[in-house]
Amino acid sequence: MKIIVTGGAGFLGNRVTEELLRRQDAGDLGVSFDRIVSVDLAESRVDDPRVSSVVGDLADPELLAETVGRDTVAVYHLAAVLSGGSAENFDQAMRVNVEGTRELLEALRAAGNRPRIVFTSSLAVFGGPMPRVVEETWAEQPDSTYGSFKAIGELMVNEYSRKGFVDARICRLPTISVRPGKPNSAASSFASGIIREPLNGMPAECPVPHETRMWLSSPQAAVANLVRALEIPGDDLGSWRGMNIPGISVTVAEMLDALERVGGSGARDLVRDRADPSVMDIVCSWPGDFSVDRMLALGFVRDENFDDVVRQYRDEFLA
Repeated sequence: MKIIVTGGAGFLGNRVTEELLRRQDAGDLGVSFDRIVSVDLAESRVDDPRVSSVVGDLADPELLAETVGRDTVAVYHLAAVLSGGSAENFDQAMRVNVEGTRELLEALRAAGNRPRIVFTSSLAVFGGPMPRVVEETWAEQPDSTYGSFKAIGELMVNEYSRKGFVDARICRLPTISVRPGKPNSAASSFASGIIREPLNGMPAECPVPHETRMWLSSPQAAVANLVRALEIPGDDLGSWRGMNIPGISVTVAEMLDALERVGGSGARDLVRDRADPSVMDIVCSWPGDFSVDRMLALGFVRDENFDDVVRQYRDEFLA
């Protein structure tokens, strides 16, 4: 029995794969499997005999037909064109984020065994006038191409679940900070860059006002919550499977204060303000805080504070 991870060669895909294997080895994962198949444009970096890679285009129905089968017990659908990339290339975002999601759902429907699917969505599905704290039942009103296509994906995934073709969990992830490596095409990429680069002795630019409030999660908490989403019985989630995954609410000013406390004033001095209207148009339309009491009661987790998030990055990637 296998788990498929689309976007399996990416940062989150590799970490989710590693955590699934670790939990299986520990004997405390609520889903049984014997192999993981990564579907991406590159091979998975996880070195384990239980992991294999299918390199190709997610929107290719023939590739999906060959990969998905009745032995598929679960799918993590992580692959997507991110927010900045979606704004720049509408057609590619439509092809991957909408058509690719539909092709995957159709392949799972054809398999006929109602596998669990964890679909990563985004807080970008929200927009317009919003309250200080967004409640669980707040309606989606995206203000970006990325948010619009993620909202379409949510509706498709939930409908295939309602019809009994799949057993869905829709995870609206917070912005993940601090990501290692190079910046990606997400408009929110700076939320890692203004911490990561200074801790590595490199300058960074902050493109948004310091009062901008952000909903953040460390990579560790995000991965733990994605694995938790797989384990939860569908009946515990009700008919609408959309979930606002827990994070912490911090302003950019508070993030920079945490950088200074953990990395010192020299690191803080490496961050310079440079307003970027294209980033502000996207990021400043997103909500900065959510009510997540039900999610916490279901076993999802959140970081204690942003200082700890910065220390996690320092201890794991700079040590």
